[in-house]
Parts: sequence; structure tokens; C-alpha cells
Amino acid sequence: MDPLELNAMQDSDLQALGEFSVEAQNPDELVQELKRLNANLQRRVNINADSVEKDLAKLLLGLIEFIRRLLERQAIRRVEGGGLTADQIENLGLALLKLESKVQELKGQFGLSDEDINLDLGPIGRLF
Repeated sequence: MDPLELNAMQDSDLQALGEFSVEAQNPDELVQELKRLNANLQRRVNINADSVEKDLAKLLLGLIEFIRRLLERQAIRRVEGGGLTADQIENLGLALLKLESKVQELKGQFGLSDEDINLDLGPIGRLF
């Protein structure tokens, strides 16, 4: 790998490259391991000058979607707990629908899919 390419990589990317679990003696296994590492590196958010708007939208929409899902689960627990009036339940449902609709609209504006905003958190896994 070119030294300039290594300098451009993030520390977490370099750590991932250091996690080889295959000896170089078996070329087929090495190729599979390199493909796996490459796929992991490509899913990470790498902001560059050419795509800063889209990458920032991907990050923010991923976080907003994660929070929306948390709010939705909390709302379901509150409704099932019976502590809300019919008007509160309706307002809560409308607010969640508007938020989901806005996220869908923004994903469309930036050409993003659900998979795009489901961020890779490294060893923790996917965001949602």
C-alpha cells in the first residue's frame, strides 16, 4: 500500500487492517480476509471535500433515525402503561409520523437509503 494512502486512512481503519486472522501462507483465505476488511472499511463514514454535504446528511439522519426509533419505543411503553389521554396519544402519534415523514423526505433529497444511514459503529455493530 502506498505511504500516502496509509497517511490518509483513519486510525480505526488502520486498526482494522491490523486485525488479520489469516496467515499469508494460504492465498485463498488471505483474499477472503482482505475482501472482508475492505467491505468493513468502505461502510465507514469518510468525509471528504467532494461529498461533505451528503456525508454530513448521512451522519445526522442516522442519528435522528436512531433517536426517532427510541422515541417510538418509549411512546409505545407510555401508551401501553395507560398514563396518557386519547388526545395525548393522538398528538404523540402525529408527531412521530411527521418526524418519520421528514426523515424520508431528507433521505430523498440527498439520495440516501435506509442502509446508507444505518451507520457502522465498528465493533459495536450497526446503529439500528
